[in-house]
Amino acid sequence: MIGRAHRSDTHGGLPVRAEINVTSLVDVAFTLLVIFMITAPILQGGVEVTIPQAPAAPLQVSEGIVISVDRDGQIYVEDDAVTREEFDATIGALVERSGAETVYVKGDRDVAYGAVLWVIGTLKEAEIEAVSLVAEPEPDR
Repeated sequence: MIGRAHRSDTHGGLPVRAEINVTSLVDVAFTLLVIFMITAPILQGGVEVTIPQAPAAPLQVSEGIVISVDRDGQIYVEDDAVTREEFDATIGALVERSGAETVYVKGDRDVAYGAVLWVIGTLKEAEIEAVSLVAEPEPDR
């Protein structure tokens, strides 16, 4: 190889290597993974409702609409607060439009029984048959 000089020969140093240093990339990826693992449960959102405990198996919420009634009797469809009049006027069309198979009702343990019963009655009047009440399973004794 007369007449061809290697790059390391001209500068007297180490040869240039075309490699990517992935150490910092892996560090960033793991940091993001940890951040997402910590924040994912927080971002689930929803209405803050203290669900009563009952002897029931844990409910696997499939695709459906969640209706919550907080301790003050405020009704929420998913995360949106609605009045009783709005709920009564729109819930049937909303369930039909969403194609939800089941409507899940979450009532705070401190809310008046009548508030949750009114929601269930309104769902039945709207001819929504698949209504499930959400409860926390009792701890093992």
